[in-house]
Amino acid sequence: MSQTVLIVDDDPVQRRLLEATVRRFGYATILAESGAAGLALLRAGEAVDVLILDLMMPELDGYGVLEALREAGIAVPTIVQTANGSIETVVNAMRAGAVDFVVKPVGAERLQVSIKNALRLGSLENEVRRMRRRVDGTLSFRDLATRSPDMARVIRLAERAAKSSIPVLIEGESGVGKEVLARAIQGSGERKGRPFVTVNCGAIPENLVESTLFGHEKGAFTGATEKHAGKFVEASGGTLFLDEIGELPQSAQVKLLRAIQEGEVDPVGAKRPVRVDIRLITATNRSLLDMVKEGRFREDLYYRVNVFPMTLPPLRARREDIPELARSFLSRIAAEEGKRLRGLSAEALSLISHYDWPGNVRQLENAMFRAVVLADGDELTVAEFPQIAHQVAGYDVRIPAAPPSSAPNAAAPVREIVRVEVRDPHATSLVDEAGEVKRLESLEGEIIRFALGHYRGHMSEVSRRLGIGRSTLYRKLKELGLEEGAEEAA
Repeated sequence: MSQTVLIVDDDPVQRRLLEATVRRFGYATILAESGAAGLALLRAGEAVDVLILDLMMPELDGYGVLEALREAGIAVPTIVQTANGSIETVVNAMRAGAVDFVVKPVGAERLQVSIKNALRLGSLENEVRRMRRRVDGTLSFRDLATRSPDMARVIRLAERAAKSSIPVLIEGESGVGKEVLARAIQGSGERKGRPFVTVNCGAIPENLVESTLFGHEKGAFTGATEKHAGKFVEASGGTLFLDEIGELPQSAQVKLLRAIQEGEVDPVGAKRPVRVDIRLITATNRSLLDMVKEGRFREDLYYRVNVFPMTLPPLRARREDIPELARSFLSRIAAEEGKRLRGLSAEALSLISHYDWPGNVRQLENAMFRAVVLADGDELTVAEFPQIAHQVAGYDVRIPAAPPSSAPNAAAPVREIVRVEVRDPHATSLVDEAGEVKRLESLEGEIIRFALGHYRGHMSEVSRRLGIGRSTLYRKLKELGLEEGAEEAA
């Protein structure tokens, strides 16, 4: 889905001109006829990626809008525009919070560069703020902005869960972002800013599970050279997130059940239990109910953790979120790697949006990491995603093999060249099989056949899109031998 630009200008002619220009760049637009109207949209939570703001407006001017946004804590990259291009005006606008400045009438190329720079800066700032909130334990549901109806329903459920201390079970495939959702639940509730302790139950050796979760006393077993508090005690006052809870051995499940029921744990070798106060959030990529039926997960523990279940949809079921996720990963990784990248090409966005991503968000992040490292230009293209392109229809990837060498100590090739050819399935060739240019009537026939299929035989729409009259269209259909199907569709 395209990014959205909010245009705030009291001049209707200027608004329409800007709207037409911005739409030509491929962005969606929202129009506001005054500073107050634009501010109201942003305060209402309208999803806006860039704000183009006129400085000189009656009542609430651009400076007033910028000040109100700062006071409300609304961070949106803003490009200000005015007919007065003096140095003083530019400096004042930048101090007020604008990221760029253009003078009316702004040229299309200048505006396009300004929007791209604002998007890149805004994405990077959002990612930095998100990472800071993650570390501080204040990640919120605003950091999980989504355009997917399925994901939006999950977030609404999580918002309700965050208002209480009810145990939550998050189900979903590996890599869908279960831990991020758990952090947002904690960061939106009463335990915001308190400890958030994560335990991957499948990564703990079986003989160390109880010690890791519940702690141990010094000398409790061979190798216990000092006292260990355990994850439950570390998380006391905050949230304990048990990832892949289905991997816990049966012996640990018994003690976990008691810890949840009684609010206390028994460290290994301790003489008395330790009281703990935790918010429990668990996650699994498997069906716990099936594991209960198979006898691999305790039924009583299942009913203790499965109080408020929610299922995160896989990335292939919420493709609307792929472009925004990719841009956020790009901004962060490019900054970490010290590369100046202004974004992804339209072809690259189309490619990653059509891929199924079996590894979900984690796989997308890793693919973006690799693409950033491979990038030579200032924009990620299909060439940076050869493995993905190889698996998506409409893209042809050719990776030439290294020439065989008879010498035992022959040097390896210095560089492997990966060529990626993008083939639009709707494109038509201008040459025939013999390599000669097709005749005009042949091309015309192909276009008419494609239009009939594309618009499902609706003759009025076909004639309007092709720019010919219906009588002319019917005559050409008769010449092509398509009049019977056309009459039925009409």
